[in-house]
Amino acid sequence: MPDYPLTFWFCAAIGIVFIGIAKAGFGGGIGIIATPLIAMTIPVTDAVALLLPLLIVCDIFAVKHYRTHFDRRSVKLLLPGSVLGIAVAYFFFSHFINDQRTLEMGIGILSLGFVLFQLVRSLILGALVGRRPRALEGMLMGALSGFGSTLVHAGAPPVAIYLLPQQLSRDLFVGTTVIFFAALNLLKVFPYYSLDLFTVKILTTTLILSPLSYVGVKLGIYLNQRFTDVWFNRVVYALLSLMGLQLIAGKNVLELLT
Repeated sequence: MPDYPLTFWFCAAIGIVFIGIAKAGFGGGIGIIATPLIAMTIPVTDAVALLLPLLIVCDIFAVKHYRTHFDRRSVKLLLPGSVLGIAVAYFFFSHFINDQRTLEMGIGILSLGFVLFQLVRSLILGALVGRRPRALEGMLMGALSGFGSTLVHAGAPPVAIYLLPQQLSRDLFVGTTVIFFAALNLLKVFPYYSLDLFTVKILTTTLILSPLSYVGVKLGIYLNQRFTDVWFNRVVYALLSLMGLQLIAGKNVLELLT
């Protein structure tokens, strides 16, 4: 058994189930909670490294369900740009890989940025509704998604900005994000490997936690047709805000309020 603290196993279990629920049920967004949650218990590099194989396991189960139900044009436009985003994130990561504090702050800032995006999402949707984004927009949003996804597995907002104006059905929207991020996560394997992030300890931990990916995906598929994501997401975003503040400040978030 890898010698991680008990708090890690608790946070990792919650985070991985959330990832599965997000991927298969709500288009991927709420899965961002896993990275900052786990990064509060172990080094950032370990957190992002062990999550990638688990994301791929989730992808396998989710793709099986949505493999014939996604918008092919959107995936074809988003993927080329994502390669550029991955490359930029790789150079950023390689430069700061030994700077734990900077990486923590980066995750915290991106976490708060994600929450901010969700707060203004309705305004963005209102401004873009009813239009079909151009190919260049797809490549740009793909690049931004590739960058955020490589750093902290948080590439959902740019993809949402590109997909929402197309007014896809809920299943088609979720299916498109599932297929896109399944491909994107496979593209991230090489840069993570070249940065020596996949240690025996990381892969062993991934193997132990992988059954939870299946549980999360099955829950996501079940919840997709039975529950709205409004209140569920609000709770997640509140927690994400607190974790983002804690990672940025480097102290318990409750101390910031006193």
